[in-house]
Amino acid sequence: MSNRAKWLLRLLVVVLALNIGALALLLTTRPGPTPPSSGTAVRTGTALIGGTFTLTAADGRTVTDQTYRGKWLMIYFGYTFCPDACPTALSNMSIALQKLGAEAGMIQPLFITIDPKRDTGQVMSDYLESFDPRIVGLVGTQAQTDAIVKTYRLYVEPQKDAGDAYLVSHSAYLYLMGPDGTFVDVVEGATPGDQIADSMRKLIKEHST
Repeated sequence: MSNRAKWLLRLLVVVLALNIGALALLLTTRPGPTPPSSGTAVRTGTALIGGTFTLTAADGRTVTDQTYRGKWLMIYFGYTFCPDACPTALSNMSIALQKLGAEAGMIQPLFITIDPKRDTGQVMSDYLESFDPRIVGLVGTQAQTDAIVKTYRLYVEPQKDAGDAYLVSHSAYLYLMGPDGTFVDVVEGATPGDQIADSMRKLIKEHST
């Protein structure tokens, strides 16, 4: 092999080595996706959750989002045939209201059904007798329910081909809305009631200063 051929071969090896090194550096330094935060509360800092709604209370009254202006809203979306997540969340909500004492007067707790096919006003009223009486049950038509699912960005997925005994997979959070109707925070429905009460006290204090 001539000296020129040897020189070209060495040059090719060096170029390949440099390219491989640059590729390795790029792969090891490229930022990955930001992992979601852990914990029982999630704060987004956005106003993309929530909006207007028109629903019917268990006693037959028509209510809208404007009905509760001036109060903090603690909203849980679920359904009365829910086997575990919903009764757990409503029990924790009830405990939180008791722990809050007089401060609970600043809050309106709501239970909004995502299963209007089965959850009539009477069904909701009977179901909520097992929980704090301050929790108001709200129902809507299927169209009204679909609208609130969209505005609150809920995950709702009923079982298919299960007759009238179907379950519904759904978001299991308490949505906390400020007195002006804007989204503030969410808390996992499985969070113990005393922790929910502490979270509400902090939010109320932060927004009153």
